[in-house]
Amino acid sequence: MNYQETLTYLYESVPMFQQIGGAAYKEGLENSLILNAHSGHPNQHYHTIHIAGTNGKGSCSHTLAAILQAAGYKVGLYTSPHLVDFRERIRVNGVPVSEEYVVEYVARERSFFEPLRPSFFELTTDMAFRYFAYQKVDIAVIEVGMGGRLDCTNLIHPLLSIITNISLDHTQYLGDTLAKIAVEKAGIIKERVPVVIGETTPETKEVFRLTAEAKQAPIVYAEAYNDNPYPELEVELQGLYQEKNTRTLLAALSVLKSPVIETKLIIPEVAVRDGFAHVCELTGLMGRWQRLQEHPTLVCDTGHNIGGITYIVEQLRRQTYRRLHVVIGMVNDKDIRGVLALLPHEADYYFTRASVKRAMSETELAGLAAEAGLQGNCYPAVPAAVRAALQKSLPEDFIFVGGSSFVVADLLAHRDALNLH
Repeated sequence: MNYQETLTYLYESVPMFQQIGGAAYKEGLENSLILNAHSGHPNQHYHTIHIAGTNGKGSCSHTLAAILQAAGYKVGLYTSPHLVDFRERIRVNGVPVSEEYVVEYVARERSFFEPLRPSFFELTTDMAFRYFAYQKVDIAVIEVGMGGRLDCTNLIHPLLSIITNISLDHTQYLGDTLAKIAVEKAGIIKERVPVVIGETTPETKEVFRLTAEAKQAPIVYAEAYNDNPYPELEVELQGLYQEKNTRTLLAALSVLKSPVIETKLIIPEVAVRDGFAHVCELTGLMGRWQRLQEHPTLVCDTGHNIGGITYIVEQLRRQTYRRLHVVIGMVNDKDIRGVLALLPHEADYYFTRASVKRAMSETELAGLAAEAGLQGNCYPAVPAAVRAALQKSLPEDFIFVGGSSFVVADLLAHRDALNLH
């Protein structure tokens, strides 16, 4: 099989949460432990940092990887989901895993893993851990897929754990309260391994405190971290929520350079500044308040739950424009009514659906939006919706595209055809 045939095999042969949602979710680590043992525990050959959280974990993962890369380390980065190409999930010093490695891994291992019937994410995680060992990375930044306690990345014993925040998302799998979700996220806290908590509420803070205490894990709350040793720090990622991500990362850096870390890292100031200022170039990050065009301005963002959309709406309020146009699509397992209730009424809406099975139809979304006082037209695909917004906009208008990572993925995949530059 070539690369495209291999991807088709993976997408069709193993359950993929990105495409089908809950049917692909496998609770527990049994398959992951079997795959990891078969692979010779590759994650034990390099240091790791583990990052969980409802929102911000992708931005934090990429930025931390960029900083470590700028500091001279060979850095693996494992994130999900991908936006345009599967290979985005597995990177070394910003370079995606090769097509050849993906093809060879599947060809070599399918006779072993097919009887196991692993999920797509279980298989991808094993591939990433193996690739990082093959590449002889110094350290790998590992983003949790969902939750933490039972996430298949939770095999690692990291130098540091980071939990960015907790908000209501994936409640059907992680629990219907912030405290229940916090218990799942706190599952990445390991014995005597320091943990940085980005944001808390009274109910989540108690969960983190008790878990860290039981594990004898030093705990640092970024909210209480007021020291900024990098004055006038230039931060490339401009989403409003990046302010809290930056504080979380500064707290994490202080821990990584402190005596509580098993292996102290050397991270000079110039590397910190370079990583924050050039994270997209260094790691290939996309979709975080990403500006694709001026006149009219077009911005996309992968925020897709109430926590993420709250920040996006506030950021939209801070923009200057003649008219706001919102291209939006969502998947059907989110709190869609909760998100729609946050969106501004004074905007033209373009309801659409992403090219994944989980996507809600544009007509159903428009119906729910009308109940929330939002009016607009329906488009069966993201490129058509964006093209319509561009045609109806004047140069001083603002177009926002989002509601789902998959809407952003479809936009970026058709960027050239839409002549966005």
